[in-house]
Amino acid sequence: MIAVADPIKPTAKTAVEALKALGLKVAMVTGDAKRTAQAIAARLGIETVEAEVLPDGKAQIVQRLAAGGRKIAFVGDGINDAPALATADVGIAIGTGTDVAIESAAVVLMSGDPNGVVRAIGLSRATMRNIGQNLFWAFAYNIALIPVAAGALYAVNGTLLSPMLAAGAMALSSVFVVTNALRLKGYQPAAPAIRAMGMQALNSPN
Repeated sequence: MIAVADPIKPTAKTAVEALKALGLKVAMVTGDAKRTAQAIAARLGIETVEAEVLPDGKAQIVQRLAAGGRKIAFVGDGINDAPALATADVGIAIGTGTDVAIESAAVVLMSGDPNGVVRAIGLSRATMRNIGQNLFWAFAYNIALIPVAAGALYAVNGTLLSPMLAAGAMALSSVFVVTNALRLKGYQPAAPAIRAMGMQALNSPN
């Protein structure tokens, strides 16, 4: 007897756990047989399974899951994933997959490690937080100092802001915003995701 199986990637389970730790719901959409898909999903801890789905059916499922205003990220690597990758709010292609999938996706992971999905989502959230911080401080800084530069305090205590100091203050605002943005270079996944991604190493006999 000969048995053939497509093995689960070693980091797949930890990636699913890390995505759940980020507050995301994970679903499996596959063209494989239902029993096979359910067995794999059980091992990975995935509750929602759509099996025996044709390529155009994957795109329809993405549209159905998006009902109610949900934002959908679809991860795929094959030709049959291309319609769903193009339909999802964010298509994430595995870099080791087909060219068609890569062309259809908005994000391409250069490696085949599923944990790259966790890092990509975490980094995107950190980037949006950083943009919000920069906008807040830039507006607050300008709202506070522009009236002073315009002479708002002159009638109160005779204070005037010299053009040289005003230029320096404006440059300092830009330095603050750029420095805050550069913090993204040292990005690390949030603590729950780090713990989930580290489970495999902790449980390893080595």
